[in-house]
Amino acid sequence: MLSYAGRVAVPKAQPLPVRVGGFGGVEGLAEYLRANRISHVVDATHPFAARMSANAVAACALAGVPLVALTRPAWRPVAGDRWTHVADVAAAVVALAGPARRVMLALGRMHVDAFLAQPQHHYLLRFVDPPAQPPPLPHHDLVVTRGPFIADGDRRLLKAHRIDLVVCKNAGGRGAEAKLIAARALALPVMLIDRPVLPARIEYERVADVLDWLDHDADLGV
Repeated sequence: MLSYAGRVAVPKAQPLPVRVGGFGGVEGLAEYLRANRISHVVDATHPFAARMSANAVAACALAGVPLVALTRPAWRPVAGDRWTHVADVAAAVVALAGPARRVMLALGRMHVDAFLAQPQHHYLLRFVDPPAQPPPLPHHDLVVTRGPFIADGDRRLLKAHRIDLVVCKNAGGRGAEAKLIAARALALPVMLIDRPVLPARIEYERVADVLDWLDHDADLGV
């Protein structure tokens, strides 16, 4: 069973059963696991889905279900990167105080409202789906497209919109790193939001390792 949070209006088709939406907190998820006789849970959520990941750890402990996390390796700077780090979205908003700039806000649609506190900037937004209402930022451009993206395409995008700062989460992995490669090529600064702290759990970065973990548990009769 593949569970989606419901952030994307039309998710990609999958060759297995799919459910969409929340579970009702820790107790709701634990009850779902029991009722559906779930034997193993793989947390493959976004690295910044901190509440869901914490709920999964707690619910699996209640239900006695083994859990493993499939995580993307965090991005690390290389030669040519001009990164500054902030702890969270609120810190990013504070750090944007100052003269007007042209900012690529590569955070999706969930956090846009927070940046109303810094209305002097011109923001470039990139969403997967068209928003139901126009973004509230007074100065912005909106691009609606679905990744994964390529570095050359993002370099052209940054140049076309005359971006002088990229703001993004340290989501990790290869699917979203094109903007960082493009910023490096253009010598642009990047404000990187660090990952939240999550509960202790088994973590792997490769699907093959998760499958080995599942096979190992099956061999032990877990």
